[in-house]
Amino acid sequence: MTPPRANSAAARDIANALHPYTDLKTHLEAGPLVITRGKGVRVWDETGKEYIEAIAGLWCAALGFDNERLVEAAARQMRKLPFYHAFTAKSHEPLIDLSEMLIERAPVPMSKVFFANSGSEANDSAIKMIRYFNNALGRTKKKTMIGRVKGYHGITLAAASLTGLAANHRAFDVPLPGFVHTITPHFYHGARPGESEEEFASRCAEELETLILAEGPDTIAAMFAEPIMGAGGVIVPPRGYFPKIQKVLAKHDVLLVADEVICGFGRTGNYWGSQTLDIRPDILTCAKALSSSYLPISAVMVNERVFQGLAEESHKIGTFGHGFTYSGHPVAAAVAVETLKIYDETNIVDHARVVGAHLQKELRRRFAGHELVGEIRGVGLIAAIELIEDKASRKNFEPTAKVGARLSKLCEKHGLIGRAMINDAVAFSPPLVITEAEVDEMLNRFGTALDELTVELRREKMAVVS
Repeated sequence: MTPPRANSAAARDIANALHPYTDLKTHLEAGPLVITRGKGVRVWDETGKEYIEAIAGLWCAALGFDNERLVEAAARQMRKLPFYHAFTAKSHEPLIDLSEMLIERAPVPMSKVFFANSGSEANDSAIKMIRYFNNALGRTKKKTMIGRVKGYHGITLAAASLTGLAANHRAFDVPLPGFVHTITPHFYHGARPGESEEEFASRCAEELETLILAEGPDTIAAMFAEPIMGAGGVIVPPRGYFPKIQKVLAKHDVLLVADEVICGFGRTGNYWGSQTLDIRPDILTCAKALSSSYLPISAVMVNERVFQGLAEESHKIGTFGHGFTYSGHPVAAAVAVETLKIYDETNIVDHARVVGAHLQKELRRRFAGHELVGEIRGVGLIAAIELIEDKASRKNFEPTAKVGARLSKLCEKHGLIGRAMINDAVAFSPPLVITEAEVDEMLNRFGTALDELTVELRREKMAVVS
């Protein structure tokens, strides 16, 4: 491991920066990959090396890394009104326009939009709104939130409690009280022998109801669910899952929050993942592709029933005591407005559906028979390949082997930035503007890295045997 040269950007980073989702001690030796510029689906590091960004940064740079319309939208708004807030009934045109556009595009009828700055803040805000709503109705015990094992909803204390990943819980003293988790709807690993997808989906719904009954229906306020689980491994639920889940929630008057932070704005081949997976949420959270992540912004949409509860309680108290200095920031909102216009004008959803079908087909054609590949899963322009030690038994590699992380490093060597997740699943979530030819180039680079890893693992196995 060669340390970064003195006074380089990498060395200065090591001296001063604290990075999220990073082994902080190892980082002091290895240093960062410093990205200096981007164009389309590609980025370049400080040495001039080019990469295809297979994960769109963090599932988010939907329009790629050089969209001039978004740059100009930010500059125009910066000159006109660089900041104003939304507190105490203040507003401005970008906030008003963006609210209207989101309500018009919602997958089910929604009433109002609240703005925050990240997916974590959006989900944290939704949690608070649900508590506020139930207090308004006098249901003071109905406060427990349901997440799912391997679900991801962010990293604030409340959102991390809702998240179902051990790495987000350990040493942070979360989950907090009032958060419980139901099973992961992952057929590949979770189904029993001989169980069909339909039967597995029914069992997931039954286990959800068992959890609700055990906790007490009068204590369960809401369930949060990503249409397709992202950071938990790009897990696509079995057929019929969400209609069965929603039937249970409706029976016990439990709100459903669709976390569309990754799936929204075309990623699954429809405008919303809720449309792809047949979800009718009471609340919807979104972020990332809302502005193609050119500036931080997120949103919470609530239906009329929820809004009326918020309105009544705020009137009784005298204020809705929640918000952020940058809620609906005019520059971020202006960029989001322009982003949604570009999606409409370029038919980005249709493009993602067509190119996504090509991605899904090519992943399976090229890699389904590979000795290290267990499951290939995904919808539209989101997918994952899960690496397996034994295909017959679906046995994963030991986590200590860090096989997925090794593959990610080899991908970088061959000009591809991806992301390794739990169970050595490697994600694909490229910018929505990617072409079929660029998909092919992306998979060529991935295949080269996968073959190199295969050779390494064979040699290591032979060395152990000898």
